[in-house]
Amino acid sequence: MSSEEEISQTSSASSSSSNLSTSHFIGKKEDIVKAGRVTKLVNGCRDVLVVHHQGQLYAMDVRCYHSGGALQYGDIEEFNGRLCIVCPWHKYKITLAEGESLYQAVDDPTAKPLRTYWRSKGVKQRVHKVTEVNGDVYVMLNDSGEAIESDVYQTEKYRRASLKAKPKAKPKT
Repeated sequence: MSSEEEISQTSSASSSSSNLSTSHFIGKKEDIVKAGRVTKLVNGCRDVLVVHHQGQLYAMDVRCYHSGGALQYGDIEEFNGRLCIVCPWHKYKITLAEGESLYQAVDDPTAKPLRTYWRSKGVKQRVHKVTEVNGDVYVMLNDSGEAIESDVYQTEKYRRASLKAKPKAKPKT
């Protein structure tokens, strides 16, 4: 059986609406595991971040929904048992699995000491499905018709801006 046939079988087994044309090759799993994070323009229209963390693969839009921060540079932390990527620009916490934004809430600001807990603002970051077939990693774009805040940063304007913002290599002395 060829890899394409296996991908097709895997896709149709997991979702009847998925097909081979929606699976986009990202890279070899071993390379992604080694790098920890990979960014890729998928299908010519979507900048995606693929993260390998604690044996799992996650995919989401690469720019933070809040102000377009480069999530590939964010730390991964756990909040109430939920893995989040923390935007390096403004420290927004986004769950890796669902794309929910978390914030620390206070019930009674007059009570001392303050008692805080983590709450969800809802899904703000578009996440995508990751599959692995024979050591190859594929992403199926989440193409739900519902607008998600991170969609704002999926334009050519932001692609050009992010290319300009990349750190330049320091000259060797």
